[in-house]
Amino acid sequence: MKKTLEFKAHDGEIEDITLGPDNKVVTAGRDFQCCVWQRDQLVTGLRWNENLPGIPDKAYRYQACRDSGTFLGLGTVTGSVAIHIAFSLQRLYYVKEAHGIVVTDVAFVPESRGGRELLGGNEAALLSVAVDSRCKLHLLPGRRSLPVWLLLLLCAGLIVAAILLLQLAFPGFL
Repeated sequence: MKKTLEFKAHDGEIEDITLGPDNKVVTAGRDFQCCVWQRDQLVTGLRWNENLPGIPDKAYRYQACRDSGTFLGLGTVTGSVAIHIAFSLQRLYYVKEAHGIVVTDVAFVPESRGGRELLGGNEAALLSVAVDSRCKLHLLPGRRSLPVWLLLLLCAGLIVAAILLLQLAFPGFL
């Protein structure tokens, strides 16, 4: 093996590291941060005190991380589990103390035939394992969205309503 890149990612030890699509790397460190890297450049990062205001900075620490390409799954030393959108780090799912103690690993259910059966109508499924000898399945419900045709129909209706209101308010408008 030949080292191709070296840079300081965290202050202190790295708890977990995972490779994602597009040559991105996700790291969770003992410095209470989780970071997404593109080579040696920080793309984005999470800190507990920024995402959960009112919680002391040293109360939580990211323990395990995984980048499915779309989602980032995180486990903590307090047993909490979270799923974030990978590119924006917006939190979609969070269970405080899902386990009684340290989450040692997390893994997304693959999008294979068997994985799709576990997913059902859910958008993602994350398995978490902890020192409490339990493995838990966390399901991210599918986000609802409007079909494009319905959105276009609503926009057309708003335009017609605006024209009618302008005609009532200003006779001879058209």
